[in-house]
Amino acid sequence: MKFSQKHLVTALLATSLVCASSASATVVLVKTSLGNFEVNLFDKTTPVTVNNFLTYVNDGSYNNTVFHRSLTNFVVQGGGYSYSGNNANPFTAIAQRAAINNEPKLSNVRGTIAMAKISSNVNSATNQWFINLTDNSSNLDLQNGGFTVFGQINAQGMEIIDNIVKLPTKSLSSAFPEVPLRNYTAADSQANKAVTASNIVFIENISVINNDVNSASTLTPKANTLINQPPASESSGGSMGFATLLLSLLVWRRRFSA
Repeated sequence: MKFSQKHLVTALLATSLVCASSASATVVLVKTSLGNFEVNLFDKTTPVTVNNFLTYVNDGSYNNTVFHRSLTNFVVQGGGYSYSGNNANPFTAIAQRAAINNEPKLSNVRGTIAMAKISSNVNSATNQWFINLTDNSSNLDLQNGGFTVFGQINAQGMEIIDNIVKLPTKSLSSAFPEVPLRNYTAADSQANKAVTASNIVFIENISVINNDVNSASTLTPKANTLINQPPASESSGGSMGFATLLLSLLVWRRRFSA
């Protein structure tokens, strides 16, 4: 069978479209109300997690969401909630897709982004993620099957994250005890001044800026070497138990929204 030039062009175009649709975006830009930062995703190392994250990115699920938890020398967490403006129930959960399989291949060191999940449920990650503020590998690499690191924030971007961590935190409800607040002073907190949208740290938008799947080739992420060791009892370490409670926010949310 002979192909005409028209058929050949059509075939090549179809092939390029298939390739484009199957390519995994590697770098995303996160725009926040305190500045922007980039995340280089590890498409080839954690493909299931990256694909899941990008699905939320591409359908706009993360637009106008919030950083709902900040703990100095531990993590900043987001991706799960939007701001409702209701003081009694300040945050609304965004829609979740099915949970994904865990991929604990890389270490939870400073500057990495990882998926949050329900305690005692290894394959429970959906839309929430956290950024490691320090080297949390000693507990998060092994606990609950290990928390999946799927990207790395660039050096300049960590300045933005550090500025978020410097903000004062306030409990807005039992389910949200450590919310970072901007334009909110200690005097405001002491006076129990109402929190408004101007105080919330928003994730305004996350978008793909580089879809080269090889853009992470120059990075040298630290491997998770603890995951192959015999698991320790979660009750044996206070910090590990505390981290589990921190990252099981979804469970608390269900409890307090009932």
